[in-house]
Amino acid sequence: MITMPAPAFDPQQRDPAQVTPAGEYRRSDPVWVFRNGQWHVGVVDSTSPWAVMVTYQRAGTRGTVVDTVPAEYLVRRTEPGEGEG
Repeated sequence: MITMPAPAFDPQQRDPAQVTPAGEYRRSDPVWVFRNGQWHVGVVDSTSPWAVMVTYQRAGTRGTVVDTVPAEYLVRRTEPGEGEG
């Protein structure tokens, strides 16, 4: 169950210094994916130095979408309690 709210910013307005490079993502990393004007819950499938292949579900639809996106359109997704302990 996703409890972390979606990011509240437009990725095109983000400071480039705040963007995690594509090559730093790893397979199965949970991410937010910005497509079609909104953020979607996704997971990393693979990466290259320039882009990230992700699988995500579009709100209100069945099934999933696999897409390759530049890092500017991704944000790492963490849930409360992750990384603690």
